[in-house]
This record gives sequence, C-alpha cells and structure tokens, in this order.
Amino acid sequence: MQAIIITIGDEILIGQVVDTNSAFIGSELNKIGIQVKQIISISDNAYAIQTAIAESLGKADLVILTGGLGPTNDDITKHTIAEFFGVKLVRNQKVLEHIQKLLKYRGVNFTNLNMNQADVPENCQILNNLNGTAPGMLFKTSNNKVLVSLPGVPFEMKPLITDELIPWLMKSHKLPLRKHKTFLTTGVPESSMANRLVEFEKDLPESMSLAYLPSPGILRLRLSISGESEPELAKIFEYHARKLETYLKKDLFGYDSQTLEELTGEMLRRNKYTLSTAESCTGGNIAHLLTSVSGASDYFMGSVVAYSNKIKENILGVSKKDLEEFGAVSKQVVIQMANGIREKFNTDFALATSGIAGPTGGSDDKPVGTVWIALASHLKTIAIKFQFGEHRQRTITRSSYAALNMLRLQINKIVEKTVEKV
Repeated sequence: MQAIIITIGDEILIGQVVDTNSAFIGSELNKIGIQVKQIISISDNAYAIQTAIAESLGKADLVILTGGLGPTNDDITKHTIAEFFGVKLVRNQKVLEHIQKLLKYRGVNFTNLNMNQADVPENCQILNNLNGTAPGMLFKTSNNKVLVSLPGVPFEMKPLITDELIPWLMKSHKLPLRKHKTFLTTGVPESSMANRLVEFEKDLPESMSLAYLPSPGILRLRLSISGESEPELAKIFEYHARKLETYLKKDLFGYDSQTLEELTGEMLRRNKYTLSTAESCTGGNIAHLLTSVSGASDYFMGSVVAYSNKIKENILGVSKKDLEEFGAVSKQVVIQMANGIREKFNTDFALATSGIAGPTGGSDDKPVGTVWIALASHLKTIAIKFQFGEHRQRTITRSSYAALNMLRLQINKIVEKTVEKV
C-alpha cells in the first residue's frame, strides 16, 4: 500500500510554519508497512486542493491531507472536498454535541462558525477529534482508494492518526508485517559509523535494511525488516539487532525515542548521584536539556552560566593568571570551572564547557568550533578537547551532548568497578 501526504497552507509555502506533520504521519505509516511515495505542500485555494487530490488518488492507494479545517472563512478544505466528490454538506449531530461540550469546558462562546464545523460531506466517515472542534474525515472512492482529511494542528492531528486512522487501516487492509528498532549513538560521525558497519550491512538479508539518521551530536540507526511470518521475522530481527549492538559497543546509549538527557538523568537517579554544571560556550544548554526531563530535581542541583571571565574568577574561583596565560578556552580553565562548581554546589559530579562557538572569535591556535569540556568527580577531573566546526548552534548542541556522554561513560566505569569488587 502506497500513500501520498498533502499539507495545505500558504503559511507552509512561505516558510512561516515548518511542516512537521508529514514527518510524523510518514513515520506512523511506515510502522505498519505503508510506503509514503510523495509529500506535497499546496496553497489554500480550491483549484490547488482539487488538482492535488485528483493527481494523488491516481498514483497512490491512500491520500492524507492536513490543514484548512478551522472555523474561519479561509479554511476551505471541507467545502472543496465536497465539490470534488459532488456531494453536499450535512450536519452531524454527534460532532455538533462534541463541539458544544468542548467549547463549554474551555470557557469559549459557541458561535455560528463553530456550528458550521459540524457540517461534513455526506459521503465521509467521521474520525473523532477529541482534542479539537474539526473532525477528521475519511472517504472511500469507487476504485477502493482512501482519502483522509485531518486538522493541521499537530496536537489534534497526531491522536487522529494513532488512535483513529492507523487502527482503521490495520483492520480494513491486509498490510505487510514490518518491524523497526532505532539504535541511538553519540560521538561517532556518520561516515565513520558507516565504515564500521560495512560487514554488518553486507550480512543483512534482503528483507532487512539499515538507515542512518544523523543530527547534531546524535546518530540514529534504524534497523527494519519486512515479512509475512511473525515468528520467523522476530527471530531474524532479534539475531541481527544483537549483532548490531556488538558493533556499536559503548557508543550505543539507547533505543527508539529515548534521549541522552533522559538516560543520563536516570543513571544519576539510580545511583543516587548529583550533578551541577558550569557553562560558558553552551550558555546553559546542558542545564536546559537536563531540566527538560520530569523529575530532574532529584539529581540536578543547578548551573552557573559563566560567560564572562569575571564570573569565572569571582563565582567559580578560576585563576586570573591562568585566564591571562592560557585563555578562557583551555584545559586549565575548564578544569577549574568544573572543580569550582562541584565544590560550590556540593555535587558528586560537575560538567564544565568553554569554547569558541563562532562564527567569529577564532584564531590559528583555537579555530572556531574548539571546545574544552571537563568532568569533575570524587575520583578525578578529566578534560577533553573537541573540534565541532563553524556552525554556532551545532557547536552548542554537539558540545552539550558530548558533555552528557562523558558523564554517561564515567558513571558506567564507576558502576562496573563497583560490581567487580562485589
């Protein structure tokens, strides 16, 4: 089964809004063995919508539209679809009652515009939108094609996909079995990882594939398999998944939707460790990642963003002499930053960063992207020099993940040594 996704909205075409809906929909369809062959973005006008629908239904079994279902006059998708099928709009009492109840709960006045959202093409099957006033709509054509129209608001669209459309597709269509697992790694460039996995990929059966999904600081490896027999598929997949883990070794930190900040935080909590950070070039981004996780107060005590040398000296106790002799971006300074914040906040671990994020400020000795990261603990303080390139935001992101990964690896070493002693 092949699908085409159509996003509707001038705001997407002019770059005012980024289309994240297609990525989510494509990911969910792929999980159940439906291949997305095309993604299209079109303008808010009837001709563009009808043309896109007609062309897409001619090329794919499933067409999903998002956008243009709001209560305002510029939301024309519903009317355009009715014209496309040559049907009229009819009021759906169940949808109307849902809208009234939802708006009352939110303390919003019910208007004629809201009432009109209960009018749907008479040939549609309603997909219940529990999070908004515009229902999803599903249409089956005479030649067994499926057209689905969903709200463009991600908060409303996502549950309609996962709770309404996906179950319907799985029930009404015979779909191939498909299994995925994403292996999360950090600290290894995509090209280096590809070289490492040449032999692994050579040994994969035709039913399996490995996709590389790079992002700043994190490389995701998605292992996929398709087949007909569930027991046989699971057996083959498990064998190659375990094999991949042996190739990845310590660079593997998690799976699927897990994040490095979640996993690092859980390691701290499980071992009853505490952490503080002293950040210069990362500007508090490490603290932001850590505190984006619920319950981070169990292990994260706080941070100092020591952007100026005065703060490094007065708050963290960095030597003025060392700042002048070695510069702020140096091993000597970043070690003192880590030791200073650990002592001040009385934590088990402390991370410190100092670097040149760019695009200005570099030199021959310290080019843009040079970053020193230090990790202090009761055992020792270590510092590592990195080179992250000339893009400022990527340098900040990669520095933050490199710091968290240093912490992850150090905790693993401590835990392993403790186990050996026992």
